[in-house]
Amino acid sequence: MFYGDGTRLDVLRAAGASNARIVAVCVDNPDTADRIVALIKAEFPGTLLYVRSYDRGHSLRLLARGVDFEQRETVESAFAFGRRTLEALGVDPEQAAWVDGQMRERDRTRFALQQAEGIYGGIDMLITRPVPEPLSTPRREAKRLNPSETEQPSQR
Repeated sequence: MFYGDGTRLDVLRAAGASNARIVAVCVDNPDTADRIVALIKAEFPGTLLYVRSYDRGHSLRLLARGVDFEQRETVESAFAFGRRTLEALGVDPEQAAWVDGQMRERDRTRFALQQAEGIYGGIDMLITRPVPEPLSTPRREAKRLNPSETEQPSQR
């Protein structure tokens, strides 16, 4: 494994990129990642490109440029964080896993639509629909925070 400025052809050659089977691009700037991808594609066309993308739009651009694998920087941690948060709130682990799976499938479906139709593909999937029941059972009955306020604001 080598580290260096991947936007420089001399550094890539010195690191042995001409003999590499794979180049992993893990930078925190989408423009820099795009420059490295373009350089690798032009100079070392048989090399596999695995790229950490900045966001959804960057992932779409990378795939359009022919990278072999892309992964959005925070998507996996967001799914794992959400699942663990549901569990911490008392949601049954199987139910939390189901919700996690549903969110992942929704993301995959929308991403595929965006690949086919552009960034606005699947935009109707952004509208969330209310779940008819809570994911967890409330621990106590709801009570009015200010019991003296019984009338509606429009009646005052």
